[in-house]
Amino acid sequence: MIWSYLPRWKFTDSCGRPHAPGAIHLGCADAGHAACHHATRRHFLKAGVAIVGAAGFSTILDPREVFGLVRVFPPPPPAVSPIAGLMDTHVHAAPDVFGRSLDDEEMAILYKERGLEGLVLKNHVTTTADRAWFARKHVEGLKVFGGIVLNSAVGGINPDAVNWMWRMQGGYGRVVWFPTFDADNHVKHFKDAPEGIKVLGADGKALPAVRDVLKLAAEQKLVVHTGHLSPTEALAVIEAGREMGVDRLVVTHAQFEVVNMSVDQMKKAASMGAKLELCAMGTLMGPTAHLAWMRHWRVVKIEETAAAIKEVGAQNFVLATDLGQTGNPSPADGLQLFVTDLLKAGVGKDEVMKMGREVTGQLLMG
Repeated sequence: MIWSYLPRWKFTDSCGRPHAPGAIHLGCADAGHAACHHATRRHFLKAGVAIVGAAGFSTILDPREVFGLVRVFPPPPPAVSPIAGLMDTHVHAAPDVFGRSLDDEEMAILYKERGLEGLVLKNHVTTTADRAWFARKHVEGLKVFGGIVLNSAVGGINPDAVNWMWRMQGGYGRVVWFPTFDADNHVKHFKDAPEGIKVLGADGKALPAVRDVLKLAAEQKLVVHTGHLSPTEALAVIEAGREMGVDRLVVTHAQFEVVNMSVDQMKKAASMGAKLELCAMGTLMGPTAHLAWMRHWRVVKIEETAAAIKEVGAQNFVLATDLGQTGNPSPADGLQLFVTDLLKAGVGKDEVMKMGREVTGQLLMG
């Protein structure tokens, strides 16, 4: 072999310094460590020849074998991205009132580079239909959609706000979320306020304004998300939606704190024609979460999600991230981790494609 091809850093300080893991040790007893501290490449070669003798240095110390055992690197990128062709129904981007790691354009560029087909921009306080138009203009070939969340900032359960949202230039305003952090269920669960925005009357039926929103959604083929409603409220809204002719209904992050649907409730929602959103951020939550505000939400273990998919059926789910917050993984990385863990937990690749592409595509573009 040609000696000059061997990496020089492997032969300096061949006794090994504390800050040089992986250095090769030859002929240096512990007692003589100090004496060997300045061992050179020449000393190494002499020691190597003495050890291998007539067997031949190239036979025993082939660098492809020796160095491959002591050097550890991250794996290369997958030949085929596990999230290529998927869509994300729940992405947060800047500008916003909360900290976001990427703006709309940066998010769209990232998703395009990672091979995703589309995403839905969500903002708790303002519409995103116009922002979807700009994102598409700046990143050609990526399907970007927006919508409106019926929190207090847009007047709560406000049919007029929904009407103007879907009329926005481009027609990319496709999603209506019922209240999230202003929902009566949310504020009472977290004790944020005595009460919030209600969707049901004393009789347990959808309020007139809710039915007006659902009527508009049916007419314009909008996707209706249940937001942070309780399971009981969500099922009542789904029932009212079906009565009004809505055929695109989704339970927002069905496993998360506040919503926290049981498998039986998921089955009931699915039997009524609704889909259930599974979000990557659930695995990052819980008492040990790296961000303080996420410690108030229960952790959703990947095994729990895989079991729900098996019980309810992949055809009843959509995949999403609910990521984009400052300090969290990027939505693209979060989705890849989520999908990879689902595959390890026994969810099939065809099931991932069904949830992450087929069902989502039918909702947004069908």
